[in-house]
Amino acid sequence: MLRFIDTHTHFYDEAFAQDAEAAIGRAREAGVFKMIQPDVDSRERQALFDLTARYPGELYPMLGLYPGSVDAGWEKEVEALEGWLDRNPVAIGEIGLDYHWSTEYTKEQKRALKVQLEMADRLALPVNIHLRDATEDFLGVLHECRHLSLRGNMHAYSGSYETFLRLQDYGEWSLGIGGVVTYKNAKLAEVVRKVPLERILLETDSPYLPPVPHRGERNESAYIPLIAAKIAQVKDITIEEVALATTQNAEKLFRL
Repeated sequence: MLRFIDTHTHFYDEAFAQDAEAAIGRAREAGVFKMIQPDVDSRERQALFDLTARYPGELYPMLGLYPGSVDAGWEKEVEALEGWLDRNPVAIGEIGLDYHWSTEYTKEQKRALKVQLEMADRLALPVNIHLRDATEDFLGVLHECRHLSLRGNMHAYSGSYETFLRLQDYGEWSLGIGGVVTYKNAKLAEVVRKVPLERILLETDSPYLPPVPHRGERNESAYIPLIAAKIAQVKDITIEEVALATTQNAEKLFRL
């Protein structure tokens, strides 16, 4: 059986309130043997860590403040992260910038991002970045943090190949590729074709962004093979090559 790693899945989300165990089992049956759960904020953090504790060696936690959760009280939220560091997070994430729904707290988002990038550098952890409608500001923060030793991945990447190249000026950056790559006329497919396989990670972002033919349904980690198959098609290689390379990429980046 092919072996995969889902580098971004929210099993603690209320969408899995009734069947998280069954969904994890389906992922396991599909060959997805390791799954990483991103942190959002203090409201969901306990549920995240409780669930990962139930599946040692299968579920792994991140720790971070999601940009959509940043407001005037962001400093207390970031300070609270320190109390969870003994839970062995594999990354600081998901962190970043999101101006899609509101630009009210753009300054706060940039400050929170910078502080968490500094935290990742101090702890020698990778970062998992959520970025939406804020590419230039994100690159600006990276430039301010260019003295740090950063490595990480761009969750649910939707940018251009040129932006991927610009990211490499600020550390070692991979792209998290999920269900969007399977969508008809998705520009992401052309980006995936150009990006080296050693810079690609698989993810679902479940319960969001399900791949074809499951659009309109709840997403699950069990659908990772569909994403891998599309990447194989786009890059004209075998799914076995995608599975091996992306698994090795994830294990190296997150030290799994």
